[in-house]
This record gives sequence, C-alpha cells and structure tokens, in this order.
Amino acid sequence: MKILSLFSGAGGLDLGLILAGNEIVWANDNDKNAVATYKKNIGEHIVLGDITTIDTKEMPNCDVVVGGFPCQGFSQANRFRFMDDQRNILYKQFYRVILEKQPKYFIAENVKGILSLGKGQAIRQILEDFKDAGYNTEVHLVNMANYGVPETRQRVIIVGQRNDLSEQQKFIFPAETHNKTGDNGLKKWVSIKEAIDLFPDPDKPNTEYNHDYSKYKVEYRNYTAHRKTDPDKPSPTILARGNGGGGVCAIPHYNGIRRLTVRESAAVQTFPRDFEFIGSRGSCYRQVGNAVPVLFARQLGDEFIRLENKK
Repeated sequence: MKILSLFSGAGGLDLGLILAGNEIVWANDNDKNAVATYKKNIGEHIVLGDITTIDTKEMPNCDVVVGGFPCQGFSQANRFRFMDDQRNILYKQFYRVILEKQPKYFIAENVKGILSLGKGQAIRQILEDFKDAGYNTEVHLVNMANYGVPETRQRVIIVGQRNDLSEQQKFIFPAETHNKTGDNGLKKWVSIKEAIDLFPDPDKPNTEYNHDYSKYKVEYRNYTAHRKTDPDKPSPTILARGNGGGGVCAIPHYNGIRRLTVRESAAVQTFPRDFEFIGSRGSCYRQVGNAVPVLFARQLGDEFIRLENKK
C-alpha cells in the first residue's frame, strides 16, 4: 500500500512497513538530525519542516496515513499533564491530514499515558474526532515484548478504517507471538542479552555504527532508567526523555558498569545492525527512544499487504 508518514522521526515505523512490502510515498519530521538519519537509511521522500505549515495539497494521495504524534504531554512520567499542554495539540495535525486526505486506513501510535490523560477525556475526544472524520477506530494497548521485541515497551496503537470499507477489507490487528513464559503455543519473550550480546566491547576499537555510550553514572534506585537490568528478561523501555540535566537517560547495561550504547539501544528497538544514526550521541539516543520498534511495525505492514493482496 501507499503510505503517508507523519512525525516520522528516524523511521522505525516506516522501515518496518517497507520491509513488509509497502511504499512510503511521503514523510515528514521537524528534527533535522532525524530527517538526516531517515534520508541516509530509508529514502529521500522525507520532508524537513513544521507540519502545521504544510498544506495537505503538497502531500500525495495514499492508502494509509501513519504517525506517532509527539507524546511527551501524554506521558505518565510527566507529572504535570494538562489538557491544554501545547505538546498535545499536534494530534490535531494528524487529524487534519486524515480529514483532508481520507485514506482507507490510519495508524496512530502513542504512550500508555494517553489513555488516562484528563481521566480519559483526551482519548475520548481524539476518538470522537476520528469518528467525525469518517472512521471506525480500535484502540490497542500493546506490550512490544509480546511481538518478539526484546523490550517491555507499552504503547497505544489506534487503528482507523474508513466507514465505507467492507467487512472483507477490515484491518485485523496482529496476534501476539510471544509471552513471558513461552506457553499456550507462543514463544518466550526475547531477552536483552539475546539482543545485544552480538556486539563487541564498546571500550575497544570496533567498526559498529553508533556504538558508544553515555557516561552518566549507573546508580541504582527505584526509578525509571535507574533500576537493575535483568539479562534474562526483555529490556525496560528505551527512553527518549531526559536525565534531569537535559540529556537522554540510557538504560543500564546488565553488567551494571555502564549504560547501553546507542547501537545496543537500537538493537533493542529492533533496528538493523547497519542502520546508522546521524547527530550527537544525545540526539541519536533520542531518535532511538522515540521510534516504533521495526519488528512490530513490520507485523502491521504484513497486514496491509494481506489487505492489498485481497483486492
């Protein structure tokens, strides 16, 4: 299917959709480093710019619109969540594109906190907007570990289908492939150790892309990105937010000595080993943390291919 991508970042979602066989016909982000990363690894079809200033007439027609609109204002880690948070209104730009382009389907990705924002008022308003635009919607709370991603990353996936599509054209959300114990016919969760042990020691000369790490001291306390990492479990959520000093707080390596490198963090997010991130180390960490895991995105893309083949 022909897909239009908003808030594309470094392109984790787009890459997975492409690997399934779909085509991204247009993409956009306002982060110059993320756009440079996208162009280097995925393609020149991404446009650097503020989505609020781009006319939908400049965007090609498409079958699908996807995007993870900025979510910081929705995050449960943000103690000051207000309905009028300026970071939350960008979903209206996603809505504008849906309303004017009228794709067959859309997928919107966000953090778990969007479900509880304003005691549920935010998600109710968002779904009402999509209904007014002519779409039936489903909301899925997903643990990425249940889809083979070596990370217990919980995200909300909103799937929209245009009202005039038939039952045979219904998007079927991918079934879980893994669980914690590996029972009931599913595979066991993939551990962080399985995901990152292929990489060499970053303190020794190597040829890996982005294989360096934050020197922010590992000190264990009961707080996100400061807890011990269990090598036999999936990684905690790879973060895109700060450590209190303005930098991204990388997850501690399970050896307890250092934090994950950008490359290791990208492996947890299931980016290919040869995917090179552009920008400062902090920017690269942020690009990785903001991404949709490529492996999960590919499973969404597989469903679009199934629907396209039924035409």
